[in-house]
Amino acid sequence: MQTYRLGKSGPDVSAIGLGCMGMSGMYGPADRAESIATIHAALDAGVNLLDTGDFYGMGHNEMLIGEALKGRRREDAVISVKFGALRDPASGWSGIDARPSAVKNFLAYTLQRLGVDYIDIYRPARLDPNVPIEDTVGAIADMVKAGYVRHIGLSEVGADTIRRAAAVAPIVDLQIEYSLISRGIEEKILPTTRELGISITAYGVLSRGLISGHWQKGQAAAGDFRTHSPRFQEANIEQNLALVEKLRAIAEAKSVSVAQIAIAWVAAKGKDIVPIIGARRRDRLTEALGSRAVDLSAEDFAAIERAVPKDAAVGGRYPEHMLQHMDSER
Repeated sequence: MQTYRLGKSGPDVSAIGLGCMGMSGMYGPADRAESIATIHAALDAGVNLLDTGDFYGMGHNEMLIGEALKGRRREDAVISVKFGALRDPASGWSGIDARPSAVKNFLAYTLQRLGVDYIDIYRPARLDPNVPIEDTVGAIADMVKAGYVRHIGLSEVGADTIRRAAAVAPIVDLQIEYSLISRGIEEKILPTTRELGISITAYGVLSRGLISGHWQKGQAAAGDFRTHSPRFQEANIEQNLALVEKLRAIAEAKSVSVAQIAIAWVAAKGKDIVPIIGARRRDRLTEALGSRAVDLSAEDFAAIERAVPKDAAVGGRYPEHMLQHMDSER
């Protein structure tokens, strides 16, 4: 597995990361044994970047990863954790808390649930509108000095916030959605991270399964985030799936899968961009890893652009009420 350095001073991570959120219920029920087997298969294949959030399953995801890492060498995993999202007993969302005292509190619980003594990359899940980013990053920097955190990352913030954060402490990466049908970072955010030497860890490269080639209309079950996602709604899904069929024709001509084409497209956008694949089954992981062998020519890129032009998808990547609170969308 090829590796890349995150940022100017970050860890060396695999060319593909494993996003573990789906193993804790965001897309409906997941099989615990299969989830752990998938994490093991990823590590065995050289995938060392494991991404989670302390609010995924209200701590379930961290405990799952902690269980999967038992008996493994700690240094074989680069654990990336998002914090700050507040939940309620009904699994609802109630804001962001990124106060310095909250940073230390969340971190203490994360270390316990994961069963580790440090986190490789720690990042606020979203910008807290009530707390200057300088205060949040400064608190994480204190935890770096104390040895509880190795590196600082950001998530879903805009260019101005990135600059302000980077003025406080080294930032190794920005985690943000990037895919064929979510290209919002290209105008301002990606030029800013490249100017500052900050990598992108790209989630949603298959747009939550929409452009995986496996999704079918009406597939989302109760409890699945996609039942609320605009791109999966009745008014939009058929038009979006039509884009997938155009992509499928290109994939079949190259004897690869739609998902492999979509992942390869993101990976080919630069060595500073690491796709995070939300596989929760070993077969999906194997398919994703196969994208590393997909070589896209200039002709392929042109064909993909004709099939899925920028802004071709209909519906936002999150419900409107969530986008309004995302600094990256301003």
